[in-house]
Amino acid sequence: MPWPIDQKKLDRVRALMKHQDITALVVRAPDNVLYLTNYWCMKGYDAVVFPREGDPILIAIEPQLADAQRNSWTKDIRLFRGYDDLDPRPPQYRALDLALRVLKERGLTDKIAIELNMGTQSADRMVGEPTTPTQTYFDAFRKVSGQVVDATPLLNEARAIKTAQEIERMRLANELAALAMEHTREHMRPGMKESEVGGMYESFVHGIGVGYQGKVEMARAFTLVWSGKGIATFTATGDRPIQRNEPTLFEIWVCADGYWTDLTKNVSPGELTPEYHRLLDLLLKVFNEAVRYARDAASFPALDRLIRARIAEGGYPGQPSHPICHGVGARAHEPPYAHQAGTGEIRKGMVLAIEPGIYWPGGGGLRLEDNFLITSNGNEKLCSYPDDFRLARVM
Repeated sequence: MPWPIDQKKLDRVRALMKHQDITALVVRAPDNVLYLTNYWCMKGYDAVVFPREGDPILIAIEPQLADAQRNSWTKDIRLFRGYDDLDPRPPQYRALDLALRVLKERGLTDKIAIELNMGTQSADRMVGEPTTPTQTYFDAFRKVSGQVVDATPLLNEARAIKTAQEIERMRLANELAALAMEHTREHMRPGMKESEVGGMYESFVHGIGVGYQGKVEMARAFTLVWSGKGIATFTATGDRPIQRNEPTLFEIWVCADGYWTDLTKNVSPGELTPEYHRLLDLLLKVFNEAVRYARDAASFPALDRLIRARIAEGGYPGQPSHPICHGVGARAHEPPYAHQAGTGEIRKGMVLAIEPGIYWPGGGGLRLEDNFLITSNGNEKLCSYPDDFRLARVM
């Protein structure tokens, strides 16, 4: 979907490049291509040459020319074929050839930064088959450049602070997530399979999200759904029945044109059992204290220690077994991360997922998770669906 050039974001990237004396970035991960050009690629074969000075060059697969012209912030679009009758190589090798040619044409070979150390990357628009680089890709830049360095730290630093446009796009994703939760809460019933309920959520986001408010071109949702004793940490959605009087937990990733949410929401068909009332009261207390703490200049290590200490004081030492805070943006999980043995401060403009959880031996438990924009005087919750899900109950 076309958006105005986010100049503030691009200026931040170029300032970091100047500070590190980097001549050009070359990126191919779909989230970094999106971040620098507003083009969300279809198959992940594409690349961007982003010089410290001058216009970026988008290298796009030929059938996507219309999408690239409509959405990209750069008008310099170089095309490569998906199939070439004289070249048996996969198409991403032709993209690499173009990137190398552009670097040499533009005299950008002094010091190049490429993605050498990405732990994860976001999906392309087709989602199901991520494209990853080969050793040939990395070696090719060393042959044409005076120096090749890792672009990942620079991009992580730039991406940690969101611009007004990025925040608007994340609001759209969070709105879709909340609407889908309301729809699913109204239509799910005890006895349905977890997978049926997950499919209901995901299809609603895709159905209403494409074209949403005239601002979203592609919307997808990905869920893990667990009910009652099926609630655990990162196990697959199954065919277990939705339980009455126990929570059903939704681990949710909604993507609107490449910008994501990372949320955990819960629904209870009927009245919660007393033990779940107590667990939810404890987690809400921990969650709300953590949210109040999450302000500009607050310590990431201290936030991790705070959540884990409060959970331990509530009778659950050692929990949760997953991180309790991370960044969200053009990926659902991106730096920064909060860790008691780490470093770093929360900064205005970050969007953070805060997610304390408690899980019982043998199955069951709860997690609360929302996305928060750090502001000058605290933070703002981006998803309207309540964390105290007793306020939104299935009867």
